[in-house]
Amino acid sequence: MMVQAPTESVRSAALRVWALLLGMGLLLAGAGLQASLLGLVAEDSGFSSTVTGVIMTAYYAGFLLGSNVAESFISKVGHVRTFAALASLGSVAILVHGLYIDPTVWSAMRFITGLSFAGLYVVTESWLNRETTSQNRGGVLAVYMIVTHTGLAAGQSLLIAAPSSGLVLYIIASIILSIAVVPILLSTTPQPQIETDTERLGLSALWQKTPLGSAGCFFAGVGSGIMFGMGAVYIRQLGLGVGMISAFMAAIMLGGAVFQWPVGKLSDTFDRRHVILGVALATSAAAVALHMTVLAGSGLILAGFVLGGLASTLYPLSLSYANDWLDADQMVSASNGLVTFYGAGALFGPLGTGVLMGAIGPVGFVAYIVALMLVVAGFTAYRMTLNDGPDNQEDFLYAPSAIGVNEVWAEAAAEAADDSEDEDTRL
Repeated sequence: MMVQAPTESVRSAALRVWALLLGMGLLLAGAGLQASLLGLVAEDSGFSSTVTGVIMTAYYAGFLLGSNVAESFISKVGHVRTFAALASLGSVAILVHGLYIDPTVWSAMRFITGLSFAGLYVVTESWLNRETTSQNRGGVLAVYMIVTHTGLAAGQSLLIAAPSSGLVLYIIASIILSIAVVPILLSTTPQPQIETDTERLGLSALWQKTPLGSAGCFFAGVGSGIMFGMGAVYIRQLGLGVGMISAFMAAIMLGGAVFQWPVGKLSDTFDRRHVILGVALATSAAAVALHMTVLAGSGLILAGFVLGGLASTLYPLSLSYANDWLDADQMVSASNGLVTFYGAGALFGPLGTGVLMGAIGPVGFVAYIVALMLVVAGFTAYRMTLNDGPDNQEDFLYAPSAIGVNEVWAEAAAEAADDSEDEDTRL
């Protein structure tokens, strides 16, 4: 009779990686403050909506590049040095924004910021993956999700700490990023090893495997780019103050943490395609309700909470659906492809929103979300007419939509699939 080793609880595992969780929470607090601050200052400085959209798009261009090259940095100098270097680079980029309020400079700095944060996510999540097991990883990922969304929301609350016209808020964001390095540098957990020779599943093969999963990640990226890149600009164009911008953006991000669990449970119970379709239609309705509450002068924060919560579930739903169609040994190799789809979509979020808002005003923000979600719903309905869906659904993967690097979720799905196959063998 084989005796199994005792399983470490989620609480114990989370406490063991507290430095990683704290560091990421601080990083995202600084990132959340910076993103909304730049949208606010760009609007007050007379940048057109199209120019602001280009600036915000530069972040996702850097993110897309960084998520694909970060492992090469880590393999050469290690996790700790990579983390410290990228956090320092991001901290400097924030300060340059405050020194030179210029669209060209800001675009360059946003690109650097995106590249830095992509690498920081890779460091943190691969380290987190090493320090958890298949038995407790899902719970730790849920904690990680809460930490990331809470950090982003906390950053919004700092938007009212000082006038946006000075350097104080830039300095605060820079300080937060610098402090985030400390717990990582002092962590006693060993650095994980990076597999540099893993096989990649190409974009074409990934699309053929799971068109809806791939397209869903792309559309989720577009939605993320719209809300995180242009949400503050939308509220500012409505003529509302800094306090409302802070509250609205915080509500969007907190909604992203709250809605994942109930939507995830629904997708584990019912056909995941039906849930994706329902979420897309509900998000479209929430966007319309958002603009109606603005016109009525009430309910803006609640509408933002619902909109952000619903929209944020599209990425983990698509990620989970993609993994439903993948074999266990394909999940990790497919993760970079799903990241690429997500990142490519995010490029179109701020850019398209900026063009629409420049043409028709703030309602362009809502119109783009509505159009996007109707496309998602239509494509999902079309795919449902072509097949009956996967034979078995894997567990829902908790994943903050703002995060485009999902090695840790791919590893979790692969191990869960392996465990399921072993269980089937024993029956």
